[in-house]
Amino acid sequence: MNLSRRKTLALIGGGTILAATSGVGWEITRPLATALRPWDRAGQYDDPRMRALSWAILAPNSHNMQPWKVDLSTPDQAVLYPDLERMLPETDPFNRQITVSLGCFLELMRMAALQDGLAVDADLFPEGSDAAGLDARPVAICRFRATTAPTDPLFAHTPIRRSNKEAFDISRPVPPQVLARIAGAARHTEVGFSADPAEVADIVSLTSRAMEIEIDTPRTFGESVDLFRIGRREVEANPDGLEFHGPAFEAMRLFGLFTRDAARDPGSTAFAQGKAAVLDPIATAMAHIWQVTADNSRKTQIDAGRDWLRLNLAATAEGVGYHPLSQGLQEYPEMARIYADLHARLAPGGGTVQNLTRLGYGPDIGPTPRWPLEAKILDA
Repeated sequence: MNLSRRKTLALIGGGTILAATSGVGWEITRPLATALRPWDRAGQYDDPRMRALSWAILAPNSHNMQPWKVDLSTPDQAVLYPDLERMLPETDPFNRQITVSLGCFLELMRMAALQDGLAVDADLFPEGSDAAGLDARPVAICRFRATTAPTDPLFAHTPIRRSNKEAFDISRPVPPQVLARIAGAARHTEVGFSADPAEVADIVSLTSRAMEIEIDTPRTFGESVDLFRIGRREVEANPDGLEFHGPAFEAMRLFGLFTRDAARDPGSTAFAQGKAAVLDPIATAMAHIWQVTADNSRKTQIDAGRDWLRLNLAATAEGVGYHPLSQGLQEYPEMARIYADLHARLAPGGGTVQNLTRLGYGPDIGPTPRWPLEAKILDA
């Protein structure tokens, strides 16, 4: 997790611990190696399908679960399956967010294939789907064919695309024309946005409350804590989930001050400080952007993911930080009131809000760990 120095120092109560760890400096300052290698290897494959997929695995996805598996056994074809071991049953009980993540994957694969003069025709849910949840049936059969279609200019921003969870500069508004250009990148969904201070404040209130509900509900927060990767060794061993690495977190790990048990204990300092560190940036929103769809079918969720990726890349092109705030859109009982309030505000004419994102100008952050592509290919 790319936390600012201010936040990490708050978590460890100043510099005392770091000063006390001079004897283990090598251990706490070692950078990540293999966990970030997929970002460097993107596009470095002979098979054009593998080249496209090596970019697709860098797509944004819920809780960094990377919920995709691909079968390449048929020439000129890639069959996408959901990885059913990477679902989020507490916070995403119907797998809507996971399906949206798979849409992000498909759109980035399509963009990458165009770089090689290839179109990707995706036959979505060829064996059907279930609104109650994903299952072992394929999400898409993707067929690669030659094309003279132009490349997508948004693709160029893929290497620096991020989900920026840091605080934004509250002295720097996002101009309306910038918001309009970002929104204009969508092709499949209705996009709304606002930088009006009163409306931004109202949405901040709702999204902050949604985050509090998720953290204060033991079963939903526990789902996140189980996915914590604390320290370089854990991140390298499992380059998914919610990573916490860097000198401050290594020091806390070595001294036993940041553990999963402490993080999930509402009475602990780690819980209180961690909650504040997550909530504080939400209040620095300078604008919000959201996506609405007329229905909530699986194919529509895929389309929402395609546009999610496009909006994220468009924001990157503008130098604008993009921080999805999906908590209030989750379909579990404790979130029902916030879900209804957000839908009443953002989709007054009906439909489903598929994405709500905080925008602003923030610091540069690094990439998120990924499993290597080979780990995602069936029978590889």
